[in-house]
Amino acid sequence: METNQIAPAPLEENVGEEGSRAASLAAAAIASAALAACGGGGGDDASPASAAPAGAASSADAGAAGSGTVTESRPAATLITLAAAARFLGQAGFAASMADIAIVVKGGYAAWLDRQFAIDPDPVSNYQWVVDKGYATTANLFGWSGLDNVLWRSLLTGPDHLRQRIVLALSEIFVIGLPGINGAWPVPTGAAYVDMLSANAFGSFRSLLEGVALSCGMGVYLNMLGSRKASAAGNQPDENFAREVMQLMTIGLVKLNLDGTPVLDAAGNPIPTYTQTDITNLAGVFTGWTYDGQSSTDPSYVLKPMVNQPAYFSSGAKKVLDVNVPASADGPKAMQIALDTLANHPNVGPFIGRQLIQRLVCSNPSPAYVKRVALAFNDNGAGQRGDMKAVIRAVLLDDEARNIGTTPDAGRLREPVVRLLQWGRTFKAASSTGLWTIGDTSSPANRLAQSPLRSGSVFNFFRPGYVPPNSELGTSGVTAPEFQLCNESSVAAYINFMQSVIANGFGTDVKPDYTDELALAGDSAALVNHVALLLSGSTLSAATVAAITNAVETIKPSSDAAKLNRVCAAVLMVMACPEYLVQK
Repeated sequence: METNQIAPAPLEENVGEEGSRAASLAAAAIASAALAACGGGGGDDASPASAAPAGAASSADAGAAGSGTVTESRPAATLITLAAAARFLGQAGFAASMADIAIVVKGGYAAWLDRQFAIDPDPVSNYQWVVDKGYATTANLFGWSGLDNVLWRSLLTGPDHLRQRIVLALSEIFVIGLPGINGAWPVPTGAAYVDMLSANAFGSFRSLLEGVALSCGMGVYLNMLGSRKASAAGNQPDENFAREVMQLMTIGLVKLNLDGTPVLDAAGNPIPTYTQTDITNLAGVFTGWTYDGQSSTDPSYVLKPMVNQPAYFSSGAKKVLDVNVPASADGPKAMQIALDTLANHPNVGPFIGRQLIQRLVCSNPSPAYVKRVALAFNDNGAGQRGDMKAVIRAVLLDDEARNIGTTPDAGRLREPVVRLLQWGRTFKAASSTGLWTIGDTSSPANRLAQSPLRSGSVFNFFRPGYVPPNSELGTSGVTAPEFQLCNESSVAAYINFMQSVIANGFGTDVKPDYTDELALAGDSAALVNHVALLLSGSTLSAATVAAITNAVETIKPSSDAAKLNRVCAAVLMVMACPEYLVQK
């Protein structure tokens, strides 16, 4: 994805006068291209774009500049370079440590995935952490203290890199936004919801869907909790979850071919997947659900799936997506039939597969890529449908993922949150208090314009079908979801925010460890190449690397403080340049 230019806001002087001057000049020259084809406004539903396939990937990872090939007893065609390994790890996780790069180079991509699939979730769950740290007390019954903390803690420190990356992706498909988790115990509720996503990330899609549908967090957020059958008093079942579970979480608005393109009628128009009648009937199915043992002193009930109250269930025969729900079905049985129907719909493979590709690899995947992932969703090779491990493998091991695309629509704009997580994991950020006081990073004026679980609506921070208006991408019909967050204000805020974070961390609590980088600080070229490898997979152009190196070289390594200035300037300029921001 190509970029236009905007000059960043002046950098603060927190890396020393000499370092600040060099970083400021270089950042103004290099990071100015951050606003790729951004345009204000625009919007769409969650249906994928129909045309504009991505160009065929061509430049193989093995040929990435400055990668350095590690030789081993494998055929030459299968050698994985350092750069290729780092690039893979940037898609499959949040960061590429030299240790993980070595593992991938030696064992291969698939073996690394298998190792990650075998790692159990942290035994100290997000819910347990907020209890242990005192955030689940009656003093915080309606408060939000602790939820940002626990989310940053798990995303930054979990040894299960792949699971954490998938959990973040799933949280942007099965969305609950913190402002919408109202009522008692919002912190334990949010923590329990993320734990549920984590537990189901590598299981079956059907189990994941049920976990979402019966979670207290989703029940509160989309109003299924407490939804009751129609009554003489005028009560009607709430349609919110019924609508969004179809539109955003399973099948989308229009019928899809296996490659994600719309099925068209005789007049050439997309065919809707469902009608208002389907929504009404499904809303009736989703009635009578409530907490399993609500308490104002003990939040542990939020860990349990919701339970059905027969007195409030809308009984009687129903039909959802041409599948009968018989009058004999009680609430749980009706729910089972409805979720089975949704999970088995032919749209789910391409609809969910395309969104996972977008979250991990590229914004505008080709129909052929979507089809290959959808086929893996439909059958994992052993007759199982919806095996999330098979889907994740298909997304990350596909040729279009492993090769570097060279067309303007290749790659994806890195999410702001992912950039911060990559910085933290790459440079071993640690919390001295254990509380991870990073806070809410949602502000577009002075932070990231994005923060985990703080989407302003069920439509996520950005929509999967978003096409930037008034741009070359928009003219070509190229989807680029993350650009919905990208504007003059958010770009300048990101650069200034990261300058402070890179140099200072977060207050006295969260600090990076630049020990490895300081060891290279005397050699500006080695330092920049090292940082570029870890953060971009060595995808920066030779001209960009030279510009950053020249700027770093102006900071004389005459003291420990000056060496740290060099490191901070190198990290900042890599993280500000367009070839990093657009992940290829």
